[in-house]
Amino acid sequence: MSNPYILVVDDDPDLVETVAMMLESKGCEVGRAYDGVEGEESIKERRPDLVILDVMMPRKDGYVLCAELKAKEETRDIPVVLLTAVGEAVPTTKYTHADGMSTEADDYVSKPIDTEGLWNVVSGLL
Repeated sequence: MSNPYILVVDDDPDLVETVAMMLESKGCEVGRAYDGVEGEESIKERRPDLVILDVMMPRKDGYVLCAELKAKEETRDIPVVLLTAVGEAVPTTKYTHADGMSTEADDYVSKPIDTEGLWNVVSGLL
């Protein structure tokens, strides 16, 4: 198998770079997008082997993009890992764990991210 192509979608550029550097150090190719709309465009341009998707983002949140990917025949089998800081933020946001469970994400990693833990999830799904 050639190097897996992983798309990282998060509105925090520092987090995107941190995750991208870790993935690249493991031999992955990495695409970067900074909100759900950019992520969607990027997936149309090049199909990723896996998507790492933040939940809380402008323009289109991770739950919506994940649901859209899982609803389409051509993208439903792409594994999706949601990044969520929602645990601590539930009382102050419109996001809930029920939203997360109702999407068909393949796994969840909470923020702040433990990059080795994230890699274990990603490598298990690839």
